[in-house]
Amino acid sequence: MTAVDERGVAEFFEGFEPPDGLKVELLRGEIVMMASPDLVHNLIVLLTERQIPLDRWYPLQTQDVDIVGEASEPVPDLVVVERDVLPASGRLLPCRLITMVVEVVSKTSVQRDYEIKRSIYAAGAVPVYLVVDPIMAQCVLLTKPVGKGEDADYRRQEITKFGAPLVVEDLGLELDTSEFGTFSDVKPHRYP
Repeated sequence: MTAVDERGVAEFFEGFEPPDGLKVELLRGEIVMMASPDLVHNLIVLLTERQIPLDRWYPLQTQDVDIVGEASEPVPDLVVVERDVLPASGRLLPCRLITMVVEVVSKTSVQRDYEIKRSIYAAGAVPVYLVVDPIMAQCVLLTKPVGKGEDADYRRQEITKFGAPLVVEDLGLELDTSEFGTFSDVKPHRYP
């Protein structure tokens, strides 16, 4: 896709109102629409959000993220931002302000969450990307972003099975994953 095409898509996306019940993201110039998430997904987001201490952090749901240098405006399941850097208002939250993004894998988002968004968030230098996977009953914590564009990635990856504590050093906390649910009757995948 050319730069002109990507700008046109980004301009269209800015004024686009999705139908009720759909989540919409712009990922590298492609508009992606998804059905509302499963209950397992929503409970994982809720349980994660409740463990983020509000005295220092704001855990935000459905917050559009501005990734500098990318034709992308992802909408992570959860964005964690230090309280004192949050702007007064705005639809797009600049990636430089974000400490952590959380994506909960759905039955249809496996490749997007493990590959495309991994590269996008790393390109935006988001310090921590947490993939919570109710298909494989694991969390994948990615830190130390490097690179640019589609070649960007995270240098450090830790996998924690559901039930074990997950240490997130960058936030100074330990997440309890013991109540994270899993999807039943879903074929395992090969990621990460």
